Amino acid sequence: MRFSCILSGIRMVKYDMSSTTRNEIREHLNESGTGAMRSANLEPPRFQDRRSSFLVIMRNLTLMNTEAIAWLNRYADRPLNDRQRLALVYLRHNQQITNFDYQRLAHVDSLTASRELRGLVQNGLTLQHSSRRWTHYTLNVSTIDKVEVSLPLLLEDKVLDYVRRHGFITRKQCAELLDLKDIPARKFLFRMRDKGILKQTGFKRGSQYVLPG
Repeated sequence: MRFSCILSGIRMVKYDMSSTTRNEIREHLNESGTGAMRSANLEPPRFQDRRSSFLVIMRNLTLMNTEAIAWLNRYADRPLNDRQRLALVYLRHNQQITNFDYQRLAHVDSLTASRELRGLVQNGLTLQHSSRRWTHYTLNVSTIDKVEVSLPLLLEDKVLDYVRRHGFITRKQCAELLDLKDIPARKFLFRMRDKGILKQTGFKRGSQYVLPG
């Protein structure tokens, strides 16, 4: 038995373990899908063993977007490679990362994954939990809290720079600039308006945001 469905941008495929083995599924995905997803900066598929069945979850989630890059720039002074930066972004969307997750995400072997995961811990960016086969890593909450407070300021500067160069910004332009969906972009502009940083002209779809004064 095999079935699949699409739900909120997440593709889930369930395999009957009696007809398809775990290794065959992973090998097939690595050959046909994982590489393409990695090239598109999408999160690699995740596997869940449910005894009688095997669930593969493929999320339509772009990891390295504009907002993620702005967030990573807060760690520009840390000695991190691109794979470690990608793992940090992965952890923003997932509760934890394991050695196997890192291998799939960064396309490295187990030893390299272990070494680079330890590097994230040594830099104070992640925390290690458990040991051996149960080892997993989470974001260091104290670090992420500090970053999240300063991130909106970086995005505000980006919007202000756009307005200075073009004279105004619309909701659609803000969404494209910050790589946001329509509603979050509108709320972001509303916050800048309410703080007196921008002034709104027009109404609804015709709204534009300009510098006050």
